[in-house]
Order: sequence, then structure tokens, then C-alpha cells
Amino acid sequence: MSDLLRAPAELKYAEELDWLESVDDNPKPFSWRLSPKMVRLFVLGSERADGLDREISQKWFGDRSFVERSIVTLASDRGLLLIGDPGTGKSWLAELLSAAISRNSTLVVQGTAGTTEDHIKYSWNVSMVIAKGQSRESMIPSPIMTAMETGAIGRFEELTRSTSDVQDALISILSEKYISVPELDSDNIVFAKPGFSVIATANSRDRGVNDLSSALKRRFNFVRIPVVTNKKSEAEIVRFRTEELLRRHQIELDVPPTLLDVLLQSFADLRASAAAAGSDDEKLESALSTAEQIGVLEDAILHSNFFGERALNAHTLASSLVGSLARREPEDLAILNKYLHGVVEPRSKEQGGSWPEFLEGGRDAIATLS
Repeated sequence: MSDLLRAPAELKYAEELDWLESVDDNPKPFSWRLSPKMVRLFVLGSERADGLDREISQKWFGDRSFVERSIVTLASDRGLLLIGDPGTGKSWLAELLSAAISRNSTLVVQGTAGTTEDHIKYSWNVSMVIAKGQSRESMIPSPIMTAMETGAIGRFEELTRSTSDVQDALISILSEKYISVPELDSDNIVFAKPGFSVIATANSRDRGVNDLSSALKRRFNFVRIPVVTNKKSEAEIVRFRTEELLRRHQIELDVPPTLLDVLLQSFADLRASAAAAGSDDEKLESALSTAEQIGVLEDAILHSNFFGERALNAHTLASSLVGSLARREPEDLAILNKYLHGVVEPRSKEQGGSWPEFLEGGRDAIATLS
């Protein structure tokens, strides 16, 4: 896997999945590779009470009930819709569930304004059609159709980004569990095999872009993934992702716990400020999600490794935070400047530690961008 920029979960955790499959003697729905209990264990990690001979790492950090409801939904005949703010781990959870159930998380349709019905159903190899005519051999199945034919999990990312007519193409797939191919005279229906289901994701901030029809909503069970606000849970997520980053880049660099605390507190402060803001102009354009927090730390780590003293410091962290969150000028810069003067400056005087250097780094970054 060292030659892959980003390995899918089923390759990245292949050894764990193989082991879990070898010891799994629980009932499995349909063609599932793991039982529901082992799927949950793969996603959330093992505990001493599980009585396993080895530890299984935790890969998704969130409420246990969200994972259990997702697994139960996939074992039924309904689709699963994970909905929440950007950066709450919806796509990562969908990938982990697909990897554990089907050992294939790559059957993905990406929803955009340019997504067409062909992306959900099928298209044609034009050169083969010209040479031999339309047939099953000249048909190009979509990832969703491939999932149907193999009894696997198909994924639809950013469902509400696609247009209403494209969304509605999913209705017959989710209810009838087959796709008709009217261009063919025979062998013109593709039936779904047991184990097929669809995991879709949607950002709650996209509400109103392309709202789901009532008919499509009825085919999905909704699982809402909230923004992580618990500092302990958020610290675990950031630490987990940071360790992955360091391993991938083969970087030997320590992230001092004090700086992680500074980052977590800064995002908590900015979220509180956004919640109290009277208008959108007084809020940062950033969603201030955990994913963006990881991005800030990743940027600071890479900068420190390539251009610094191979040690993360508060000045670099603050510079990364400003550079990552200041997307509108001058609005976002003004909000960040107000935060530095109104919150960080008094805190740096009262608490000291890394805050004075963080304050200086933030001011320098704002002065550079202004």
C-alpha cells in the first residue's frame, strides 16, 4: 500500500478485517463478510469486555447509537442517509461500513450539479456499440449497478448536490431493487442480489439546494451526525488523524499536548462566537468542523517539518489557523482579528504558556494577509 496516495479502508485495515472474519461465528445477514456485531467492533474499536485475543483500533469517533442504527438499517431493505454539517465524518463512516460489510468501499457516485442518471444506472461503450451493437458487453455499469449485481454496498456522496431528476432515479432502485435496460431486447433487467444497499451522505448546510422528494425520503432511514463538541472526543479524533498523517509522510515530529489544547480551545471559542453572532457577516465562512481543525494542524505540521525547526510551535499553529480560516477578505480577517484582541490577548496575559506566541503568530499572519 506504500505506492497508494490513499488506500481505501478495506486495504488499509485488511489485516484486521481478515482476522475479524476468521473469528466471527455470529449470524451474518445476506452476503455480509462480517456480522453486525463485528462491523460495529471494527468501526468503534474493541474493549476488554469483548474478550478478543487482540485489540481492534477505533476508527470512527462518535455516539455508539449512530453506528448501531446505521448497521441495522443496512441489514433491512432501506437505504441509509447520513446527514450532518461538513466535516462530521459522514463519508468516513460510510467507507468503514462498506469496507466491513462488503470489503469494497469504492463503489461511489459523487453527487454534483453535473451528475446525470447515467452515473447512477449505466452508460455505453460507444466504440463497442458501433462495432457490435448494444449488448450487456457494451454496457458500462454504474457503481450502483455494480453494487446491485454483486450484493454489495453502493455509496452516493453529497446526494443533495445532484438535481431532483437524478435523485429520483434512485427511487425505483431502492424500492424495486432492479434496473431496466430498455435498449436491450433480452437480458434487459439487472436485479439486485441480497446484501445490496445504498449509503448516501448529505450536508445539512445544503438544505434548499436540491431538497429530497418525499418519495425518496421514505426510502431512506436518516441518521443525523452532529458536530463533535466534546473536547475529549474531538481531541481523540484530531490525535488519531494526526498520527495517520505523520505515518503517511514518515515524519518524526511531536505534537505537544499544550498546543493541541490551544487548537481545541481556539475552535471552541470561534464556534461560541459564531453561535452568538447576529448575522452571517459576523460569522466565519468556515464551518469550524473537526475536519477543518485537522486541516489546520496538518498544515502546521507540514510547514514545521519542511520549513521550520522540525518542531511544532504556537506561532506556526496560529499562522496556519488564520491562513486556513480566512476565506473572505476583509470579513474573515476582521473576525479573526477581533478574536485575537478580545479573547487571545487577555488569555495570554492571564495564563501565559503557549498563548502569547500564538497571539503573535496570529497577528503576523493577519498583517501578511491584510
